[in-house]
Amino acid sequence: MAWRPACSKRALPRCIGRTNGGLNSKLHAVCDGQGRPIILLLTEGQTSDHKGAALLLPCLPRAKEMLRDKGYDSRRFREALIALGIIPCIPSTRSRKTLIPLRQAGLSATPSHQEHGRPHQGLAPRRHALRPLRPHLLLRHLPRCDRPLLDQ
Repeated sequence: MAWRPACSKRALPRCIGRTNGGLNSKLHAVCDGQGRPIILLLTEGQTSDHKGAALLLPCLPRAKEMLRDKGYDSRRFREALIALGIIPCIPSTRSRKTLIPLRQAGLSATPSHQEHGRPHQGLAPRRHALRPLRPHLLLRHLPRCDRPLLDQ
């Protein structure tokens, strides 16, 4: 039974921590412009996004801008990115006293899925971005007598 004390004390953390849902872990990822992961960091579940970002700051590659969600919105993180020459594109949280406009944060007012939409195919401007276009499936379920009217 001498192996138990040696195994219980580890040099590296296990990266499993308590959250509201139980024991969990959190994966922080830095991706390139095409969405491929460059850096992955596994932290405990209760670790805040700010602490995970602070661990990733020294390893960040050269970049023009960094997109993050509201969990990374802090003055310290924004200043650290600007010191590295990276434009922070982080939307403001509700609790921020002075909201940073999206254009100043580096984000455009219109989402990218609306800019790169396919208007020549007759998409509605407010159509859900992830909903696929499948007219052949819709026509298959209609009676044959109604198909020519909708096909034109």
